[in-house]
Amino acid sequence: MKYVIVIPDGCADEPQNSLDGKTPLEAACVPAMDRIASLGMVGRSNNVPDTLPAGSAVANMSLLGYDPEQYFTGRAPLEAAAGGTELGEHDWAIRCNLVTIEDQIMRDFTAGHVSTVEATSLLSSLKNHLQVPQLQWVPGVGYRNLLIYRGASDEVPFSKDTVTTPPHDLTDKEVLNYYPRGPGSDRLNSLMCQSIDVFRDHEVNLARRRTGKLPVTNIWLWGQGSRPALTSFADRFGITGTMITAVDLLRGLAAVIDWNILEVPGATGYTDTDYAAKGQAAINALATTDLICVHIEATDEASHEGDVGAKIEALEQIDEKIVAPLFQALQETDKYRILVTPDHPTPVRTKTHSHGFVPLAIAGTQIEADTNTHYDERTAGMSELAFDEGHRLMEFFLGN
Repeated sequence: MKYVIVIPDGCADEPQNSLDGKTPLEAACVPAMDRIASLGMVGRSNNVPDTLPAGSAVANMSLLGYDPEQYFTGRAPLEAAAGGTELGEHDWAIRCNLVTIEDQIMRDFTAGHVSTVEATSLLSSLKNHLQVPQLQWVPGVGYRNLLIYRGASDEVPFSKDTVTTPPHDLTDKEVLNYYPRGPGSDRLNSLMCQSIDVFRDHEVNLARRRTGKLPVTNIWLWGQGSRPALTSFADRFGITGTMITAVDLLRGLAAVIDWNILEVPGATGYTDTDYAAKGQAAINALATTDLICVHIEATDEASHEGDVGAKIEALEQIDEKIVAPLFQALQETDKYRILVTPDHPTPVRTKTHSHGFVPLAIAGTQIEADTNTHYDERTAGMSELAFDEGHRLMEFFLGN
């Protein structure tokens, strides 16, 4: 049996006045997803428990079959695993975004999509300015970076009561009430404030201003957590897995459950990603792995920018260049199952992740077709197939 999961991140949404009451998924032309719905089943799952933050870390952990209330320790540790950064028993990983804040308003949580080269230079200068041996600055991709706090056995720098806020939840909002608070927050806030002085007249920002780009005003620290401990996917479900993604969070999740991570040239984690390259890479991987997961960030990024047109375009690209060719390749095999589902809703109205059910469509071997012919939120909401605990979906998908 070959299994494929396609995750259009954050594609679940609300009806839009600009779309005559349709959601972006309803308005998009997605014949391949609708074909899966017609040949199989449409349902819904709730991947984020109310007790946990509505983020991709929790939602995707649940989607991959792991109860986040048992296994989730924070987002940043998973991203650390993606880069091979090992955490000790007393270490903490913290997500370190480069952002643009003007007049205490989150102008851009990506700092104008600062490049990796620029980000690395800025973090290097911050490291040299601070000279704190306990801190390890880990450049990532563009604005997405990490800070590792190497703790001591007699120290408890942070805890579950330390509260931080993802910067993408604050787009165009005032940030004054969202700085870190709780245990260890003074340390985090101090680092964020010190970065302002270091970055203000940095050569990277001088060059960006000259070319009309947004400056990187400071770092934003969030998503802290300690070392996770997840059982391998093969031990849990008895099959191998491969992850295709451009996002470190998903790479990290794959790493901690012992999946193969397949890097695809042209995959950017944004709306300019090479959809066709991802689809072809997944088809090529069918011969060497049991389960292939293709994660696409573009739909989520469009939502964070409040761009409904870009979200529809991303959905249509995913359908045409990933879902359609993959589904065709699967149908040429003896036994297969395919699942299309986002991880969590990201409404373009709020520009941020939210709790709630997301639509799913499953087709393939021994999946009995229902009467639904469209893949969308409205259809899923009327289905009898529902997973109140999203981590149960994987067992159903695999037939366990």
